[in-house]
Amino acid sequence: MKKILIAGLGNPGKKYARTRHNAGFLFADYFWEDNQENFSGWEFSKKINGDISAGKIDSMKIILLKPQTFMNLSGEAILAAKKYFKIKLEDIFVVHDEIDLPLGSFRFSKDSSAAGHKGVQSIIDALGTKNFTRLRIGVDNRGEKKIATEKYVLGKFIANELGTTKDVFEKSTVELLKYIS
Repeated sequence: MKKILIAGLGNPGKKYARTRHNAGFLFADYFWEDNQENFSGWEFSKKINGDISAGKIDSMKIILLKPQTFMNLSGEAILAAKKYFKIKLEDIFVVHDEIDLPLGSFRFSKDSSAAGHKGVQSIIDALGTKNFTRLRIGVDNRGEKKIATEKYVLGKFIANELGTTKDVFEKSTVELLKYIS
């Protein structure tokens, strides 16, 4: 049976809930809710230092992961999950916020640089390669406002942005399932 790791990146704790930087956590929660009849509940794994839910879709075992290491150390949890579940590099999918894409968009990429995203750089460093697949969730909705990137991504989504993001999660989940099957 093919094993897939879908890791949604974010920062743990109430302070960071619903921030743009937690788009990966929000995606993982959406994916779980949309498929919860096939998945276990979320449980913290001390070995991985992340919240885990496992399930089956078609002939694939899917492990959902929300690292609890904070964004900039995400690679530690991803590497631990890869080793523990014996997942091949090509079966790792990382979902994260992308400031270089407008809100309401998403893009898959593989074998690309971190482009300044410290969580992605942590994964590249831990795995020793950038050859894994990323689902980049667009979060930029600044328009003409000059807001520093770090401050902006750590800001909370506003209500209409959450609605747009949910639409993106729905569309990207369909594409992700096509991509992995």
